[in-house]
Formats: sequence, structure tokens, C-alpha cells
Amino acid sequence: MIFGLKMKNILFIIIGAAIFSFGIVHFNMQHNLGEGGFTGITLILYFAFKWDPAITNIVLNIPILLIGWKFLGRNTLFYTIIGTLSVSLFLSIFQYYEYEIHLEQDMFLVALFAGVFIGVGLGIVFRYGGTTGGVDIIARIVHKYIGWSMGKTMFIFDFVVIVTSIFTILELDQGMYTLVAVYVGARVIDFIQEGAYSARGATIISSKSDAIAKKIMNDMDRGVTVLDGRGSFTGEKRDVLYCVVGRNEIVKLKSIINAIDPQAFVAVGTVHDVLGEGFTLDENKNPIND
Repeated sequence: MIFGLKMKNILFIIIGAAIFSFGIVHFNMQHNLGEGGFTGITLILYFAFKWDPAITNIVLNIPILLIGWKFLGRNTLFYTIIGTLSVSLFLSIFQYYEYEIHLEQDMFLVALFAGVFIGVGLGIVFRYGGTTGGVDIIARIVHKYIGWSMGKTMFIFDFVVIVTSIFTILELDQGMYTLVAVYVGARVIDFIQEGAYSARGATIISSKSDAIAKKIMNDMDRGVTVLDGRGSFTGEKRDVLYCVVGRNEIVKLKSIINAIDPQAFVAVGTVHDVLGEGFTLDENKNPIND
């Protein structure tokens, strides 16, 4: 750690900034697509006056970083400075060593890839505690105090900037493709924020709950939580089981339940982020991925 900052976080913030910058240079700038937020403003200045986005990115972010210093913690601010500087650095690098991607005949594919690269890049940066400045800081503040997802907040700001872009430097079709890219990016950001690993959470109500719980623990090596439940109509008390399993284990779980009690009530839902033994910790409570 350096000054309380984790090297792992710094590394992934830099990687995320590189992915984000690659998308901006090779899809947005090469194919005349806009963007939202401060990045969209830098692209407006680039298309209108040929101002280098690497420089305008830093200039525009100075006041917002001062706001971030007041509202964000020290570590988040430092991670944000790293992210902002990394974006400008990689924008310069990718403009100097630019690779021509000729997709002019398929702008929908351009918009899709622009959204994926930008969404993955920003999603990684956010997941490891940083931002890339600009609206990213505002989105993090809104997420902290209001609870909106970062993707939702950014989409609102992005929409305003894109509408401005359409009335200034973009054609109508370019603006529409830009909206597609922004929407895809917002969805990808939320996906990475919520967790790339998608498990399944099962709620089980059965008169044979003990047998089901034992079978799940023995055959699947998964923990089961027993909750006290009571039917609202009959008033009858009954155990409610809750179990989280991997996505590929849900068929086996249903098979176990059906074999013991075909009339059991089972509700299965998606769990986007799972922490704890069997997922991020081993049986000795040690991190699996470290």
C-alpha cells in the first residue's frame, strides 16, 4: 500500500482507463460519435476546433476535482486523480499510435463496440474505487447520497450533452448512434458494478425442509439458512430455507427439492454479487482469489 492506496486498485484503475481511452479514440473519434459528460464536451471541442482531448480532459476536470476533494474521501480522490491522468495519458498514446478500424459501413457495430469499451473501462475504474473525473465524480456523489446507480446518473448527464452535440457538431444519425453507445455503456457499467458473477438465490418452503436442507448440504456442499415463516392465510408456522448456488448448480438444486417434495414452493432469483464462503472465501475463510 502507498499512502493507504492499494496497488491492486491502482493497477486496475489504470487498466480501466486504458480500455476506456482505446474506445474513445478508435470508435468515437474515428467514426464521429459523441459521448456524454465531460468526455462528450472534450469531443465537441475536438470535432469543432481540433483541440486535443487529452489536454482538455485535464483542464475541464480541475474544478470538478476541487469539488471531489470536498465531497469524496482522500483515497477516492487520489484514485480519481490517477484515473483522470491515466485517461489523458492513454488518449495521447492511442492518438499517436492509432490503429485504423474501418467500420464506416456498419455504424451500429461501431456504437456497440464504443459502448462496450467505454462501459468496461469505466466499470473497472468504478469497481476499484476510482473515477475518471467529470461526471464520474458527480455520479459517485449521487450514488453515495441518493442511491442512484452510477449508470443511471451518467445516462441523464450524457443525454443532455449528446443533445447539445446534435445541435452543434453531430448529424442526426450520428447522434442516434451515440445514444445507442451511451445506453450500452451504462448497462455494462451497472453489470460490472453489480458483479460479473451471477449466482442464483433460492427460497424454499416445504413441509420436509429438514430433509431438503440436509440433502443440499451433503450433495452440493452449499450452506442453507433456515428462517421462521408463517402462512398469512392458515397461520401455520413453517421453516423457510434460503440457499445461494452457482448458476450451473440450479438444475441440481431443483432436482433435489423435487425428489424429496414435489409440492414444495420454490422461488429462484438472480444474485449479482456474492461474498462469503464457497464464493469468495474457502472453507478456512481465506480469500479464494488472492
